Amino acid sequence: MTFKNANQRTVGNAFVIYGKLLSYVRRYWLAIVIAGCASMIYSCVDAWFVYFLKPLLNDGLIAKNKDFLFYAPFLVMSVFILRGIASFFSNFYMAKASRGVIMYLRQDLFAHLQQLPARFYDHNTSGHILSVLLYAVDQVSNASADVLTTAIQAIFLMIGLIIVMLTTSWKLTLLYFIILPLVMLTMRFTSVRIRRLSLKIQDSIAELSHLAEENIEGYKVVRAFEGTFFERTKFNRAAHTNQQREMKVVITRSLGVSAVQLMTAGAMALTLYIATLDVAEAILSPGGFVTMIGAMLTLLKPMKDLAFVQNKLYRGLAGAQSVFELLEEKPEIDQGKQTIMKACGKIQFCQVNFAYDEKSVLNNIDLTILPGKIVALVGRSGSGKSTLVNLLPRFYGGYSGTIQLDDVPIEDYRLADLRRQFALVSQQITLFHDTIFNNMAYGRLDQVTEAEVLAAAKASYAMEFIERLPNGLQTLIGENGVLLSGGQRQRLAIARAIIKDAPILILDEATSALDTESERYIQMALQKLMKNRTTLVIAHRLSTIEHADLIVVMDEGRIIETGQHQDLLAKGDFYAKLYRMQFKEDGFTDMKSPDILPELTLQQPAHL
Repeated sequence: MTFKNANQRTVGNAFVIYGKLLSYVRRYWLAIVIAGCASMIYSCVDAWFVYFLKPLLNDGLIAKNKDFLFYAPFLVMSVFILRGIASFFSNFYMAKASRGVIMYLRQDLFAHLQQLPARFYDHNTSGHILSVLLYAVDQVSNASADVLTTAIQAIFLMIGLIIVMLTTSWKLTLLYFIILPLVMLTMRFTSVRIRRLSLKIQDSIAELSHLAEENIEGYKVVRAFEGTFFERTKFNRAAHTNQQREMKVVITRSLGVSAVQLMTAGAMALTLYIATLDVAEAILSPGGFVTMIGAMLTLLKPMKDLAFVQNKLYRGLAGAQSVFELLEEKPEIDQGKQTIMKACGKIQFCQVNFAYDEKSVLNNIDLTILPGKIVALVGRSGSGKSTLVNLLPRFYGGYSGTIQLDDVPIEDYRLADLRRQFALVSQQITLFHDTIFNNMAYGRLDQVTEAEVLAAAKASYAMEFIERLPNGLQTLIGENGVLLSGGQRQRLAIARAIIKDAPILILDEATSALDTESERYIQMALQKLMKNRTTLVIAHRLSTIEHADLIVVMDEGRIIETGQHQDLLAKGDFYAKLYRMQFKEDGFTDMKSPDILPELTLQQPAHL
């Protein structure tokens, strides 16, 4: 479930990874064919020009052939115009294919992330996920456009130059083949090391992303607790680690390229020595000698390019490996076939057990919730309240027992249909860097009308502050609604739930940590939202759930008490002790409900 770090990951098979990449690349086969042909022409022109040195020297400069000298400039100009056109088509179409592959990879990754279970996000930081989505995918371009373009041009240039050398002197050309095994071994060694180092670089980039994102989101806490030096030290240490790993790649690549060039230069020096003897014996003409030397010198560039290419290739393959590892994460199980438009709201838990990372969280849960009733879940932190409600929309699977909605196991419903039955309002509100209108209509932007949004804004008492904003419903609210107060964000969340119009409402600490005025607005809005809906309320403040139809008391993953407020107080067990302790902390000694803020308690809906 969790991404492995570079020390735990093995270097994947290059052919397998390329096979997966091929499924994306083949969408652009025509562009790649055009780019490949253009690269061939580009390289052939360069090889031809080296070969052209022989007649240029022999026929032009030595023999003084006037016809040849007249046509030679036009020939050279025409050939290099062709070379420029080929270079443009090669670069353009290869880049088109490469960026297209990256676009589809990012789209598939993002779509896959929408289907991964909650456990995946629990075990992986957003920084690590973003590093794959942005950095690793971008590295794939190194294994596509740059590599293919450079490789095709280098290989065909080498083939062309070798043909030129063979036609000039095949004996001298054979000397170059002696160094090929050494060159291949050197390139193989450096490529494997670079792939391993590239995996570590990706981990360091992920760590940098995580630290930066954490610091940006928590800047108030960092500064309030004087943690700037500590955060800066952590980030500098991670940046230094990344720099060290990058330098190791540079050193490995530079040593590999230098070794290849040194071996090639050694072969060229030996060839030059023998070629000099051949000239002395008149075996090579002056033009042939210049052509041979020109071909040897020109061969150094494609040899160097190939050394760079294989380094970029394996760095790109390391990125592709991370991408496909994420794409292979198992999505949420959605094998349900039954559809449901709008549930009545009857919920049943029967002998439900659930463990998280082998730690038991829920034990033998039996609970029936009737349609339209208000059920409050109370208990100490870690008692399993949030886990219980998170099982309903199937955010988590792997539980034993049965959970039913309207007498049908929730696994039998299609996942999208099941989740359509729930609306959530919690203390931790998630809003988007968008307009108020789009945040309230989120998920129904293509269906909802402005009149419906206005009605929801009024019902949630959000119009009270929206009307004072410069652009009304079209006001941008900043990242996660940072430009709004806590109470205003809560009212937008309630408006979003009203627009969704789901038959089951989950309130997770929806009114905690709010000031008195904000809580009054929120409570009035919630009373409207709860009408004709099955409502599950998770609450720590027991004063807010006194009028619930059923109070479920949980402790250590078990239901230990159920009943209404007065009945549970009369029993004098866990709930009564918890209630007494809360009001003692708040300064109340009377066991009866305090006569303050009566409008904040959850009143029974009118239909009950």
